[in-house]
Amino acid sequence: MQLRHLVILVGLLLVSAFAKAQNFSVTGTLSDKESKEPLEAATVFLETVKDSTLITYTITNQNGAFTLEGRAQEKDARVNISFLGYENYSKQVDLSAGDISLGAIEVGLATNTLGEVIVKSRAPITVKKDTLEFNVSSFKTKKDANIEDLLKELPGVEVDEDGKILVNGKEVNQILVNGKPFFGDDPTVATRNLTKEMVEKIQVVDTKTDDEAFAGEDGDQENKTINLTISEEKNKGVFGRVAAGAGTDERFEYAGIVNAFDNDRRISVLAGGNNINEAGFSFGEIRKMFGGGRSVYFNGNGSFGIDGRSFGGGQGITNSRSIGTNYTDEYAKGFDASMDYFYSAANSFDETRIERENILPDRRFFTNSNSRSDSNSDNHSANATINIKKDSTILINIRPKFSYAKSETRYTRDEESLDENGDLINQSDNANFIKDQGKNFENTLSITKKWGDKGAYVRARLQNEINRQESEDFIVSNTAILGDAPELIERNQFTDGETKLDGYNLNFTYRIPLIAKKLFLDADFGHRDDSRKRSRTTFDFDENTQQYTTLNEALSTDFEGRNMRTTPKLGLNYNTEKFNINFGAGYVFRTLENTDNLRPELNVKENFEALELDSYINYRFSPKASLYASVSKSNSPPDVQQLNPFVDVSDPLNITVGNPDLSPSNVYNFYGGFNNFDFQKGGGWYLNGNGSITNDAVVNKTTIDENLVRTTTYENVDGNYNVGAGGGYNKTLKIDSLRTIKYGGGIYGNFGRNVNFNNDVKYASKTRSLTPRVNVTFTWKDLFEVRPSYNISFSKTEFGLDAFDDQEFISHTVRLSTALFVPKNWEWRNEINYNYNPNIASDFQQSALFWNSTLAYSFAKERATATLKVYDVLDQNTNARRTANANFIQDVQSTVLQQYFMLSLSWKFNTLGKKGETDNGGIMFF
Repeated sequence: MQLRHLVILVGLLLVSAFAKAQNFSVTGTLSDKESKEPLEAATVFLETVKDSTLITYTITNQNGAFTLEGRAQEKDARVNISFLGYENYSKQVDLSAGDISLGAIEVGLATNTLGEVIVKSRAPITVKKDTLEFNVSSFKTKKDANIEDLLKELPGVEVDEDGKILVNGKEVNQILVNGKPFFGDDPTVATRNLTKEMVEKIQVVDTKTDDEAFAGEDGDQENKTINLTISEEKNKGVFGRVAAGAGTDERFEYAGIVNAFDNDRRISVLAGGNNINEAGFSFGEIRKMFGGGRSVYFNGNGSFGIDGRSFGGGQGITNSRSIGTNYTDEYAKGFDASMDYFYSAANSFDETRIERENILPDRRFFTNSNSRSDSNSDNHSANATINIKKDSTILINIRPKFSYAKSETRYTRDEESLDENGDLINQSDNANFIKDQGKNFENTLSITKKWGDKGAYVRARLQNEINRQESEDFIVSNTAILGDAPELIERNQFTDGETKLDGYNLNFTYRIPLIAKKLFLDADFGHRDDSRKRSRTTFDFDENTQQYTTLNEALSTDFEGRNMRTTPKLGLNYNTEKFNINFGAGYVFRTLENTDNLRPELNVKENFEALELDSYINYRFSPKASLYASVSKSNSPPDVQQLNPFVDVSDPLNITVGNPDLSPSNVYNFYGGFNNFDFQKGGGWYLNGNGSITNDAVVNKTTIDENLVRTTTYENVDGNYNVGAGGGYNKTLKIDSLRTIKYGGGIYGNFGRNVNFNNDVKYASKTRSLTPRVNVTFTWKDLFEVRPSYNISFSKTEFGLDAFDDQEFISHTVRLSTALFVPKNWEWRNEINYNYNPNIASDFQQSALFWNSTLAYSFAKERATATLKVYDVLDQNTNARRTANANFIQDVQSTVLQQYFMLSLSWKFNTLGKKGETDNGGIMFF
């Protein structure tokens, strides 16, 4: 009822707002005063006269024409026009006149194109060939907004609840601060840490490495980088936050970050810990102040990672702690470096229940299992980026990385398999204690030399990797195979494992300009060599000596593998203001070799050759719209373990054997899309599609005997393909300077065909899925914000065999986010998620209403915030999920975090001020 009343209230407010506002239209045409040529992509914006509040903005088209349209309550406004290299234009207008024509506007070149008038332009948006630039002061947010809050207000930018950022449908995979890395490759550390008031501009560009940018290459066309530009006035001082909280059920969290900036020198230190399944940085303030993750993965052994950074822990309850530091400085002209160190540790606990219906061509059987894991992990990582510019033509780039990790895991599992009549066929139980330790060092050295003024360069790049992994695995297991020939397999064993990898990659690139700064021929030569050693020595427990002394040769391995490939390649690259096309062709000479030191008769050596192709095209119709597409062919060899015919019987119920006759896979990939954003109307849309076709795909081929013992090998198959397409639309409608509506939606569909085997029967499954979504945001500045969204997922799989039933699934997700900003200094936020999965088995939870609520009060001149957080208000959290393919239908449910209440306190400090000064007399670190 409360939600319905809120919707009615919002509707009445909208009607009232629109009733008061007046329509207006301002038109004109911009051209060069001397040449009379039209100026395309100039920024035109309208602001109020009384307080310079932005009303609307647009950019000029290819004819120099523009139209400013909208509704406003203000009468007096000012039109501003800004274009790089030209004088600014400004004119006051009366919006009550309705339609206003400014006619032909001519502007001359600025007297100093690098002067203050250009650098300090107040244009809300500037569009260049490969850069989209936003003026932060033009976009209003709540008080104390962080960068993530700001990004949500920018046109064409989407930010989901996990902090993943999309710009016109392309993902942001890197955040820079003044052009330098900020804690590696996790964008959320910057977006949830840094505040809006310290940033002057936000630039969006294609992702490039330092040497790619130096050489003028295109870089990664599919991902975006956001660069946060801090003004000189705010680039000297200390700022940060600290917080701590305690709650019911012994829940706790603590976190802090300190940033010390001194122009080119930046030091950041962060630390945190909690037992509420956060990555060590988040605590119960209104939003996550920092940390979180765009992508999270879980491993069966209990470890998990966020954006590639390992934290330990698992799907259950995790107690994590972490500390890190980032240092960036320019030591001398042409010599700068960025370094970071990160330590993370975790203890986790998880219990998982699985019910699986296994499907065979001639019968079905059922598997039930219960498992428990307890793990501890410690991880250290250090990274650095060093750039040395000998002069404007030579760049030396060095990027070393080091990581060290160790973990201990206790894992127990019991499993039973039953036939269609419910009769027991086999059962097993095992207990493992595993200790792992790993060290990894990687380094990239790149030297780029440019010459002339036509775009020529040569680059030499050397990459190397040294990896060492050690493990100790104690296992006690009992496996009972019933039936006509019953068998009991009992094991009490210790396995000492070691893996070594030594690899290097050498690459030379020579760019030859055929047409100066437009058409280039790229000659590339690459050679990569990876040598890997894998050994596992297994000992049985000796009852007489009470030690693990009896070598079990059948379960012991000692492999040495080598993957060596040489690839010469030629490419053409054509670039203009509107058109960009790349085409490359390379030929791969590859040698795969595997030596079995215990069983020489199983040695494998194979030579492969293949043609590889890649192409990319991008056409910019205007600064608002662009079309892009790519087609490529790549060659992927089977893993040496898949080639090795060794019979692995370490799991008596799951036996694995390699196939030395496997061939490499040839993969054809393609993607394309169209982006369009109308800055005047505050709306944009995008379409994209992708697909792949794989010939000689390597797939598992599993046979199951009458005792339900699985034997898996590998086979090449043709005919695998996958095609996906989707699109999205979003629009921002400013009712007035206080009220804004954003709405949008999207849809994604996928169709795939996969050839596989089921108990030696070959089949092709076809899967179709469709996922539409809609979302709305209504914001009344300083009062409240409402964000409802809904998505539904449809999936259908056809297996092409009479013995298999087609599978159809549907799931619903409804989200509602609310924020109330009154009374002053108070903020109440709610996150409500409703999930419904009708396909889950009846004894699993099919639906859940998940509600988190946070109430915060700011005091001490808004430097301090007290927060009460309620997690899972209705106590319905669940992670029951169903997966299915031709081989099985599986329901899984594991441990989840349960309801708790937490009270937290945070304190922020800030001494950022003008160059050489501090605002509040704070302590400087320099």
